[in-house]
Amino acid sequence: MPRDIDPRLLRAFTVAAEELHFTRAAARLHVAQQALSRDVRRLERELGAELFVRTTRQVTLTADGERLLPYARRVLAAQDELIAACAGGARPLLVDLNSEGMVSGRVLARARELAPDHELMARFLSGLTGAAAEILAGRLDVSFGYFGGLAPALRAGLSHQLVRYERLAVLLPYDHPLTARAEVPLDALAGENVYAGAGNPGTLEWTELARQLFAGRGIGIAPPAPMAVGAEEFRRVMAKSRAPVLTVVDFPEMPGAVLRPLVDPVPLSPLSLVWRKGLKHPGVDALRAAATRLTKEGDWLDLSPGGWLPATVTGLMHTNPGS
Repeated sequence: MPRDIDPRLLRAFTVAAEELHFTRAAARLHVAQQALSRDVRRLERELGAELFVRTTRQVTLTADGERLLPYARRVLAAQDELIAACAGGARPLLVDLNSEGMVSGRVLARARELAPDHELMARFLSGLTGAAAEILAGRLDVSFGYFGGLAPALRAGLSHQLVRYERLAVLLPYDHPLTARAEVPLDALAGENVYAGAGNPGTLEWTELARQLFAGRGIGIAPPAPMAVGAEEFRRVMAKSRAPVLTVVDFPEMPGAVLRPLVDPVPLSPLSLVWRKGLKHPGVDALRAAATRLTKEGDWLDLSPGGWLPATVTGLMHTNPGS
């Protein structure tokens, strides 16, 4: 029996034991399946015990695996507590806002007021799927977005707090015929191809939301386009592609484009505050408190009759789990 066991091996074993599926466990840990299997085999050699029974049809825990699991969980929890204690909450909290001028920025501003002694640093990534991978890898702490649209393997390692049902809108080229309307009925987009991040691996949850919204309405999803960073690049790409863009009503003004809310029905996107499970930091507490206050002040979770929500939020819409 070894005197010391690498915590990485215990984490590999614990996730594999929770998933009972090595492919899903590897995805959750963001490692190759071969690397996960190698770590599990190494742990089995060091302990001198077989932990899993693997067949072509299923993976199950052995009796030794069942006995080890609660101990492994306690060791990993103690390690997380040790790291948090050493950090002391003093390190900057990295918060992804996706884009400037959005609701996420308002939550961050209020959180900074609530925790003036702690540094909350803004980052700007292209979508929640990409941000979630960064959070699980420890390179980012918090993000915002459509949590229900994430893959289950990503959701398993994250906590979230629902903040707002955001009204969806469409950005139209300035000379598009639909700009004459104050609001755009969904059916008026029939025959159009609307850009919703297709082809961008960081925005899979947004493309999934668009697929659900457009299904059966004769609205297509525009093919992949270069990700435009900055107002001028956005103007140039929109002028070239001429494709409407699915967004939210709070999206900042962009040159060469006109923002119009969508109606009939009024489509909504559930916006959640998302962080890594087990993360303890005063900044996370401040963000959660700020989100709670702003949600209440603005009635952000009120649902209007006839509103539309994506089906994949079933069971997640009102979930506000702790860390």
